[in-house]
Amino acid sequence: MIALQAKMRMKMNSTQVSYFTLSAYFDTGPFKYIYFLIITLLYILIICANIFLVVIICMNRSLHEPMYLFLCSLFVNELYGSTGLFPFLLLQILSDIHTVSVHFCFLQIYSVYTYVCVEFLNLVVMSYDRYLAICYPLQYNTCMTTKKVAKLIVVTWLIPFLAIVVLVSLSLSLQLCGNIIGKVFCDNYSVVKLACSDTRVNNIYGLIYLVISIIIPLILILFSYMKILKVCFSGSKQTRQKAVSTCTPHLASLLNFSFGVCFEVLQSSVLNIFLSLYFLTCQPLFNPVMYGLKMAKIHNICKNLFCWKV
Repeated sequence: MIALQAKMRMKMNSTQVSYFTLSAYFDTGPFKYIYFLIITLLYILIICANIFLVVIICMNRSLHEPMYLFLCSLFVNELYGSTGLFPFLLLQILSDIHTVSVHFCFLQIYSVYTYVCVEFLNLVVMSYDRYLAICYPLQYNTCMTTKKVAKLIVVTWLIPFLAIVVLVSLSLSLQLCGNIIGKVFCDNYSVVKLACSDTRVNNIYGLIYLVISIIIPLILILFSYMKILKVCFSGSKQTRQKAVSTCTPHLASLLNFSFGVCFEVLQSSVLNIFLSLYFLTCQPLFNPVMYGLKMAKIHNICKNLFCWKV
């Protein structure tokens, strides 16, 4: 009887939600046009930098090596992730009413979550590639064949796209008792918190997703670099220099993205808007700049393109 009454109350309190309100936005007055201009320029810069490096890698046969092909996959993901946020953000900045339809909200959740998962898996594959190149240089070409590179890239993209379909499907089936999300973009956890139906399955799957997409990749990357460091300390000066030149951009990218994700998970205080956007706005620009400057082959090709001898 009590359970029946609780169920009846839940049905009375819940309504068919057709849109979400993003409550983190606030009135900035005429400054919204300045914010719009800054974010537009940032988005254009991200698009140009990543497309430029993808074209450079695709057009130069000398860059058709596993390390650069994995980088190409990483740059494509930066384009994908930034496109899932920036156009939406620009529209919201100029809008007076900060609402988003349910279907578009879940589309954005799918885009952001797949971007994060693909990013971490890309970094795992790149650390594995560096592990083989530095720890097993003689067997590297035999192990890292073109066919294996293609398989790793396909798996890097396929697993997240399938896993997030399940995550979003579980959230879509929830009965919601509210429509206010306290962020500037849609995220799955905020939607699940609005549910007045049982969310145990969502919480369990969310935990599994967290372990598979973030914790396990970080453990694998840590293991790879422990092995690389061991070889560096016992190897020659040339081995150490090779490790530093190829691993530094990767480590910098990993740390930058990991801190960004931590900001999103642990955000609090008045900085929460900036922190929640950090990994979606900084990483897509950080990677092409870092790899473009630090990877000798890419840097030299870019320099030859932009510098002409008189």
